[in-house]
This record gives sequence, C-alpha cells and structure tokens, in this order.
Amino acid sequence: MIKERSSVVITGGASGIGKALAFRFGKEGHDIIIGDVEEAALEIAISELRSEEILATGIVVDVSDLDSVRSFRDQIFSEFSPPYILCLNAGVGAGGSISESSVLDWEWVLGVNLWGVIYGLNTFLPFMEDNNNGHIIITSSIAGHLSYPNMGVYNASKHAVLSIAETLCYELQEKGIEVGVSVLCPGLVKTNILDSERNRPEILTSNVSLNEPDDQDTRKEAVREIYNLALDPDSVADLVFKAVESKQFYIFTENTFQDAIKTRHRDIELVRNPMLGANLVEEHLNDTD
Repeated sequence: MIKERSSVVITGGASGIGKALAFRFGKEGHDIIIGDVEEAALEIAISELRSEEILATGIVVDVSDLDSVRSFRDQIFSEFSPPYILCLNAGVGAGGSISESSVLDWEWVLGVNLWGVIYGLNTFLPFMEDNNNGHIIITSSIAGHLSYPNMGVYNASKHAVLSIAETLCYELQEKGIEVGVSVLCPGLVKTNILDSERNRPEILTSNVSLNEPDDQDTRKEAVREIYNLALDPDSVADLVFKAVESKQFYIFTENTFQDAIKTRHRDIELVRNPMLGANLVEEHLNDTD
C-alpha cells in the first residue's frame, strides 16, 4: 500500500505518460514534483494539475546532465521530503538503421533514456534506501524486450534500463530493503515521443539528422497513424498505480507483442539464429485498415 500524502517525483512529467502519472498520483492526494526539460510544457502541466486542486511543483531539469539532476534533487529536498515514489520516465526516440545512426544520435538518446535513469538512481536511491521504503518506477519499453530493425539506438537504451531495473530489484531483495521496483514496458501509447527532436540539443544535432530522407518521413507518418489508435496515457497511469500498490515488477500495457517476446525467448533457449519475421508495427497498421 502507498502511504498517505507522499512525495511523488516524476521526470519527463510535462507530457505523455509522465503527465498522466502526475494526475493519477495527484488525485490520490500526494505531493507531485515533476521535472522536465521543456519549460513551457512544464508550466502548462503544473497549471492543469493545480486546476484540479493537486499540489504540484514543476522544476526544469535535463536528466542527461548530472549537475542538473543534482540541482533538481537539492531543490526537492529543500521543500519536500525525499520521494516516496520515484518515476524515472523521461525519454526520447530516434529511428534509423545502425549504419545510418550518427554518434550524436547515440549520445542524445542514451543521454536521456539511459543516463537519465542512471543519474536519477545515483541521486535519489541512497536516500530511499536509508528510509527503507518507497517505490521506483523505471520506464523501459516493449523495445526493451524486442529488437526491431531501424530502432537500434532506442532498442539499446530500453534493453539497458530494463536490465538495470531487474538488477536493482535483485539487489534490494538481497539487502532486505523495503523499496519496491517496477519496470514499465509500454507498447503503443499516445505520447509526443515521435516529436522528440523538438528538445534535442543543437550540439547533439548533425546536418544529416536535420535532413531526414523521405523514406524516414514516410515511416514516421505510418507509425504516427498507429499512435493515433494507441492506448491513452491515463490507462497506462492506472496500470502503474495498481502495480505500485501490489508491488508488481513488470508492467505491460497490452498483449500485442506477447508472441514475439515468446519467440525471442525460445530462440535464445534453442540457440537459434534471429530471423526477421513479420513487422508487428506494420501488421498492426494493416489490421486497422
């Protein structure tokens, strides 16, 4: 059970799943602190939360920068107690084959998706361990379980944070510490991740990424069609809330990818070479025609 009136910290909380989590936990009477790199969106989110009489605070933070995350923590600790619930949710997406992905693509995506989780844990976990209670939610993806082509950079980041979450779960059990861990593995959810480039630092932007080939634009528009039919973030937030209450580790948002995950695990068991099968994204799109 979640204790009454807790501090809930959410990175990437100004939109999408993070914002839905802020509303879900906020409506339970908790103090909400959301961090986001996008200041304008952060101000709008805080205004919307407060209009629902949710006690909410917004702090600009770049999760890919350790000093920024430490400053985020210091401001929180000066006004609130250490978080009882910590949602390491900030994430960006980038497509393209591995051979076409630049080093800057890797630095940007891993900086937010992977180092954002590492910095968040490094900064907040010791205090949560000392308090011996609370719950950490790390946002991975279905892409943390599968390795679809043309998503190599994103896949790598989400596989990494899934492994971190699993390792952390084992370590806390080994120490006998009563801090829960959940890993959120969403499939298709209506978020702004397809527009992640809007927040990409100029220093991590190459001329190539500024001029995407037409086929990448076409692929993005096809996926955008699917996202319009995807799960609402509020439904995901409900699943997360229930998982925290029941101390559930894996949180899947849909069953669409179950067969693909089973096939991957079976391939590993049988030492069978990976084979390119039906693209489930395209298959899902065709099913909606």
